[in-house]
Amino acid sequence: LAKRTHKTTFKSKTPKAIKEIKKFAEKAMGTKDVRISTDVNKFVWSQGVRNPPKRIRVRLSRKRNEDEDADEKLYTLVEHVQVASFKGLENETIDA
Repeated sequence: LAKRTHKTTFKSKTPKAIKEIKKFAEKAMGTKDVRISTDVNKFVWSQGVRNPPKRIRVRLSRKRNEDEDADEKLYTLVEHVQVASFKGLENETIDA
């Protein structure tokens, strides 16, 4: 998140971080409808509006939309994954 919120005014750093998480999920999963869980939102806002966390580990899952009148058939759910350290992590693809 640090490189995506660099050179942003203080009061818009954390809102921009949330938008960047949504943009990342949209690009990675190919769905326009992206929903962020409350855990991710609380973690990003935990240090206030001026100082979002430098890194965050998230799990992206593509789910079927239950609404009949929805524009998109699928949506992406962004969930927070607690990690002790960010060293040596790699992407994991989990098939359901």
